[in-house]
Amino acid sequence: MSIEKNLSDEPDEPDMRPEYDLRGGVRGKYYQRYRQGTNVVLLEPDVARLFHDSATVNDALRRYVSEHGAPPAPSKPAD
Repeated sequence: MSIEKNLSDEPDEPDMRPEYDLRGGVRGKYYQRYRQGTNVVLLEPDVARLFHDSATVNDALRRYVSEHGAPPAPSKPAD
């Protein structure tokens, strides 16, 4: 049995949605920002309900550090 696809069976319109069209994209738009490093932190759902964006989280953490000092550096795991 052959697995070849019959081109005449293709629909006239593609299944691709307009919002998936990347022809207007800019290659390397975020390259420099990526090279600087990233720090993604996942919030638990109860905390995420309180902090809706990164600006709010950053403000709260800056206030915490100014009042309590920086947390201790994490210890390196043993090899």
